Amino acid sequence: MLLLGPLGFAAPWLLAALIALPVLWVILRAMPPAPKRIVFPGIALLAGLADRAPLASRTPWWLLLIRLAAVAALILAFAGPVWRPVVQAPADGPLLVVMDGGYGTALDWPARQARAERALTEAAAAGRPTALVMANGRDGQGPLVFQPADTWLAGLRGARPAPWSSRLPDDPQAALAALPDGSLSTLWIADGTDHPNRAAWLSALADRGAVTVVPPARPLRTLSLAEGETPSLSLISTDEAAPGIEAIGPDPQGIERALASLTPGDPVAQDGTILRPVAIDLPPELRNRITRFQIAGEGHAGAVVLADDRTRRRKVALVGEAADQAEGQQLLAQTHYLRQALAPSADLVEGTLGDVLDAAPDVIILVDQVQLAEIGDLGLWVDQGGLLIRFAGPRMAGSDRLLDEPLLPVALRQGGRDIGGALSWGDPRGLAPFAADGPFAGLELPGDVEVRAQLMAQPGPDLAGRTLAALTDNTPLITRDRLGQGQVVLVHVTANAEWSNLPLSGLFVQMMERLVATARLTPTEQASDDRQQPFWTPETLLDGFGRTAPAEGLSPVAAADLAQGPGPDRPAGIYAAGERRQALNAGGPFARATWPGATVEAVGATTGRDLMGALLAAAALLLAVDALASAWLARGRGRGQGQGRRTGARATTTTLVALAMLPALLATTPRAQAQDLDPDLMRAASEVALAYVMTGDAEIDGASEQGLAGLSMALRARTSVEPGAPIGIDPDTDDLSLLTFLYWPVTDGQPAPGPQAYLRLNAFLRSGGMILFDTRDGDIAGMGGPDMSDALRRLAAPLDIPPLAPVPDDHVLTRAFYLLGDFPGRWQGNPVWLEAPPVGAQSDAGMPFRQLNDGVSPVIIGGNSWAEAWAVDEAGYPIFPIGQGWTGEQQREMAVRFGINLIMYVLTGNYKSDQVHVPALLDRLRTEEFLAP
Repeated sequence: MLLLGPLGFAAPWLLAALIALPVLWVILRAMPPAPKRIVFPGIALLAGLADRAPLASRTPWWLLLIRLAAVAALILAFAGPVWRPVVQAPADGPLLVVMDGGYGTALDWPARQARAERALTEAAAAGRPTALVMANGRDGQGPLVFQPADTWLAGLRGARPAPWSSRLPDDPQAALAALPDGSLSTLWIADGTDHPNRAAWLSALADRGAVTVVPPARPLRTLSLAEGETPSLSLISTDEAAPGIEAIGPDPQGIERALASLTPGDPVAQDGTILRPVAIDLPPELRNRITRFQIAGEGHAGAVVLADDRTRRRKVALVGEAADQAEGQQLLAQTHYLRQALAPSADLVEGTLGDVLDAAPDVIILVDQVQLAEIGDLGLWVDQGGLLIRFAGPRMAGSDRLLDEPLLPVALRQGGRDIGGALSWGDPRGLAPFAADGPFAGLELPGDVEVRAQLMAQPGPDLAGRTLAALTDNTPLITRDRLGQGQVVLVHVTANAEWSNLPLSGLFVQMMERLVATARLTPTEQASDDRQQPFWTPETLLDGFGRTAPAEGLSPVAAADLAQGPGPDRPAGIYAAGERRQALNAGGPFARATWPGATVEAVGATTGRDLMGALLAAAALLLAVDALASAWLARGRGRGQGQGRRTGARATTTTLVALAMLPALLATTPRAQAQDLDPDLMRAASEVALAYVMTGDAEIDGASEQGLAGLSMALRARTSVEPGAPIGIDPDTDDLSLLTFLYWPVTDGQPAPGPQAYLRLNAFLRSGGMILFDTRDGDIAGMGGPDMSDALRRLAAPLDIPPLAPVPDDHVLTRAFYLLGDFPGRWQGNPVWLEAPPVGAQSDAGMPFRQLNDGVSPVIIGGNSWAEAWAVDEAGYPIFPIGQGWTGEQQREMAVRFGINLIMYVLTGNYKSDQVHVPALLDRLRTEEFLAP
């Protein structure tokens, strides 16, 4: 690049054309305008005539200057001018590209790949040896191998971010032991976080050469499950923004959707990041349907919290009065109020204490029970992590052995306290405000809740620390104490309205839900599972973009390793041990990285401002001015008003065209940004390109690519359509606006795209695109319909798909190019479904085609495995067998014909259903019959 002050030129050799401008000036000045030739037969009549508008001998100097300025602007534009370009110092030593590969890179992964690819391409042009390090924990510990730069491009394009934080090999000195000769240059494309071994690698690289760091262009936000007595979330970010948290789960139709949105709380600064608490403030029925929480607009694994046993419904056991009490007394029983309060949010178990202990509950509630025979087993259950909630009552208040009663959080006085009865001196007491750090924090106190009697606690130095709720006179209402891994809670009033009206209020329901939520999950079951199953088996995993993926090829993970968080052998996801489910989430607290000794590029820095668009616009404007000036001069010397008007009209048209080009020229995209686009998608803008959805299965994706390549070959050979090479599409990251046809093979383990991907897919369908869903099963199950498989339902449910119907015999798809009666692929005889016709649409008499829709059906669904029928190798030979002998090859030919009909239908619509041409065709047939001998 040639630098002239702040101006640089990418193609400076084109500037040599500026030398021709003075020569062009001299030539134009020396040559007069071409004379006008007037043909007129009456020569004698011209005698004595004088030209009233003599032509100038030279073109005006100002018009020449305008023209030369336009030519100069074009020359400068095509020379690649860039204002204040960033010119890197030339280097001839080895190049090391370090790419952070954790979940934090998923936000702008294509741009990161493009930046690394650009650096490798430049190194390949300079002949520099290069090495590529993906900081995802998968690389080995041996020395780095430096190779020609183009050998890394294939692996770079196929790389994906990992569903865990970035991590580098442990020993940077060993990795850098085999460096080639020369000063090492390092390009570090960072995610902005301080991950293990990063500081050691930075120091080692800085000692060996210059290190350039590319910081992330977007702020990083992660979501994690907060530690505490009640389930809640923590939003950690590097900026002040507070995006909503989507609670995602199946709706009543079983479709995964955002069922609710949570609002983050007030920010708290810590370690260079901003933490916001997020309360899971949802109705219990809705909360138990949530499968994941996700930051709105964020597409990476760290922005997802999978719901597990910690957020599911608790199993609560009620042990109260005898079950054979009179029916009329049931509404007065304490268990009735507890049942009504907890039934919507918990699974209830009722019975004797011995019976409920065998059911392994998460919570046991004892209602006015003392001196139980199973108290020893109950104590062991609490010690292992159980939550015991006890309610006071007349039986407990009247016990003469209350001081010897085990499993109480505080010592109690016998007899209780009557503060609202006829013989008492005091009035009923209200509730004191709840502590800000307790389980009831944030609950509003109704003004009409009063307590008339309570069981009093013995005063002691630790009484205040064990009190969760108190009355206005500071006497305890609810106390708690720890016992081993569990806890014991005592409510000092009854669970019915005998001692207070608290059970009649909505506050009672909220307090019970908060208490139950503090329980550990099934401690008895947990203890037995940990002894019997020390390993956790992966069930559902997340990829780096936060999408669900099948758990394939992974071994069970030891419980000790699972506690260390996600990693290469234990990706983020759901793990199972017995009946328990535990989520291993990728997000969590992180520290921001610092880069001593390295050059950090400014966020959003570009390679300079490209002036090509501005200069082309200036040239177009000058040409428009030249056209207007020429029209003005021509009008003065024109020999007739008609000629002047024609000249003016042509000049006006030229001016309008030039002015219409200005917005497009001014909107020219800088080269640095154009290079970041996917070259395949850029190719789709200039040619027809058939695209397929990448499923993650290499075999299926290969068959899709080979199938569309075979169909493209047939289109080029038999039609005027000339498609390019097929394009693999990732709906989560790729732009679909340049495509017209998308082949989507359906597999059982295929992860569903994210919410943003479905927005792009729906926009693609609404703008005239088509998706061909191929279940590839040939409807072997014989269940009928487009397909009843869960995989197709799961993938297609969020799409705006119209009502479907089998393809009728007179549909334009049956005759878009070939006349077809069936649509076989590798399989045949199965129905193919597309958009249903409007209600009441019928074929009119004499109409060979029926008008089904104004446009093309946005979706076609079938299961004939068309890609495998179209697939050919590089030599053009079929890859997958079909049937036997000639019958199979005939079926393959019909499959190719269906593919051609399909693409013609996509590109031309239903033009063959237009009846405007029918009369002309009939007239033509009659003429041919008449002329036939």
